[in-house]
Amino acid sequence: MLSLSLSAADLAVGYRSMYDLDFASAHQKFAAWKQANPDDPMGPVSNAAAYLFSELERLHILDSELFVNDDKYFQREHPAPDPALKRAFGDEIWSGRQSVERALARSPLDRNALLARVLSYGLEADYMALIEHRDLAALRTVKTGRVLALQLLKTHPDCYDAYIAIGLENYLLSQKPAPVRWVLSWTGAQTNKDEGIAKLRLTAEKGSLLQPYARMLLAVAALRDNDRASAARILEGLVREFPHNRLYASELVRVKGTK
Repeated sequence: MLSLSLSAADLAVGYRSMYDLDFASAHQKFAAWKQANPDDPMGPVSNAAAYLFSELERLHILDSELFVNDDKYFQREHPAPDPALKRAFGDEIWSGRQSVERALARSPLDRNALLARVLSYGLEADYMALIEHRDLAALRTVKTGRVLALQLLKTHPDCYDAYIAIGLENYLLSQKPAPVRWVLSWTGAQTNKDEGIAKLRLTAEKGSLLQPYARMLLAVAALRDNDRASAARILEGLVREFPHNRLYASELVRVKGTK
């Protein structure tokens, strides 16, 4: 994992609270971090992440069975999102992007600003696809995030959290039927499965803030390949690190109990 300054380490603690489903603590840590770092866009964008993950948890959207079984994903119920949370999420995304523009006007290569911009598009795409079921709009947003991640990595190749944007687009779109992948390639979308897995592994092994998320995505990828041993190994590590996350624990039980 990257070495972090004191303030960045405090930010990482907020993410760990989020992954352990302690959203109140995560919001408190992100609010304190924003107060101490008012010009850094990672504060509002990180708080937006906590809002998104709390809604995904409330609606039980991240259960891997939805993503392993395509029929279940497309036939899933569409519960109504929380309107107050949606407003709070949108406000933080907007605030983060405004802060990004100010930071980049001062310093065009500001690492945190560039990463916050990438993350804001990833979070927005997740909300569109997983909560609002706006898949085409999400695809356009994912593509934007991937382009921005490539720009970031040209100057900061060790910003391993950014690789998740490239990995997600390649892996998720590689799961489409071949004719769909062909059409997507004409739009500039990236649809290479091996490339997607390789980039997700970079975040899973070396990321600072998104490492646990990338590991969970690799567990889902392993399940789609019917590699239950690898999925179980990843989930066991996540359960040890985040004992209060009911998702990791229940997924591990399900994977080990499935013949």
